[in-house]
Amino acid sequence: MTISLTAARNIHLAAQGLLTAPKQTADKQAVLATIQNMGVLQIDTIHVVARSPYLVLWSRLGDYQQEWLEQHLDEGRLFEYWSHEACFLPIESFGRYRHQMLKPEGMGWKYNQTWLQENANHVKQVLKHIKEFGACRSADFERTDGKAGGWWEWKPEKRSLEVLFTTGKVMVARRQKFQRVYDLTERVHPNWNDKRDLGKLVDDQRNQVLDAVYALGICKASWIADYFRMKKLSPAIQAESLYQQGLLQKIAVDGWTEPAYYHPQRASLVEQAKAGQLRATHTCLLSPFDPVVWDRKRALEFFDFDYRLECYTPEAKRQYGYFTLPILRRGKLIGRVDAKAHRKEKIMEIKALHLEGNVKFSEALSKDLAKTLQAFADWHKTPIVRVSRCDNQELKAALHSFFD
Repeated sequence: MTISLTAARNIHLAAQGLLTAPKQTADKQAVLATIQNMGVLQIDTIHVVARSPYLVLWSRLGDYQQEWLEQHLDEGRLFEYWSHEACFLPIESFGRYRHQMLKPEGMGWKYNQTWLQENANHVKQVLKHIKEFGACRSADFERTDGKAGGWWEWKPEKRSLEVLFTTGKVMVARRQKFQRVYDLTERVHPNWNDKRDLGKLVDDQRNQVLDAVYALGICKASWIADYFRMKKLSPAIQAESLYQQGLLQKIAVDGWTEPAYYHPQRASLVEQAKAGQLRATHTCLLSPFDPVVWDRKRALEFFDFDYRLECYTPEAKRQYGYFTLPILRRGKLIGRVDAKAHRKEKIMEIKALHLEGNVKFSEALSKDLAKTLQAFADWHKTPIVRVSRCDNQELKAALHSFFD
């Protein structure tokens, strides 16, 4: 049977928790359940609006208390490691990443073996400091090399901490004003024992592939590896092999020349989609690092949404803005917003709002966007919304009427 592209999108959004608006006010457990459902929550430090991990949760949960995320980390229900990039991860998946910690040679720039060899004694001293004096931040070490800060000129202690983190000698015990606080792995995760708990690499990789398909809801085979930034998948754990083993299911999607795969635990979503019972009604803004859009190729193939983040592009060459947030409306990615929270003034500035070329203005559209922008602003505690620029004049007038 073939399902429509709209049905496939709705399966994906339902799996990601973005098909419909939250039905009740979120609690602390909902934050953890959302991360467990996605399998991963990417971390980024840009904060012209709320930092990405908080924003990804807001898109799915609505209003919630941001400190719950750090509390789950502090209480050991989450841990941090390299996945899609630097991420918060459910503690249940620790064993999969332990393989990388113990054999980090293939992790590229995240593990500088040459630097480690040349600075082995310094790394040992930092580790000894943590053993003797307890958890610490990079900021706890005074800079002595005379250089300015910046990620390209990390001080030696910061580089040592990152090497110890990548190799699994230390973990992030908690966040302090969003700065990592490192402690010994055996203190942060005392229930783990390598000899007792470490599984076979191929089994953990297979489960990670299955979890990627589960999180995506429905997907092309070519989309799977990127979700957890896995290397090229071996034949034994590729989608078709897992289908042959009965571990995945597949279905045709209208307009796709290749099959779509889904996890058996998503079968009920597929059946609902077949019956036309999945309706996308949610409107929200997405982080640039939201799983729905972080794979730019997938966003283009799935949603016909050509998206890239321009914060690293010189300002004069930016097309849309510094930190544009995709607009999800009723199952479609319809545009993007360049926003900035002026926290002291309690103003949410919409520096620019761009609709996709095929999106037409309607009163319903303007009401959905106005409601979403106000909810976004209220959550930031910047309740005054100011729309500076909008490329659709009818929408601009409607929004000014709503907010002024």
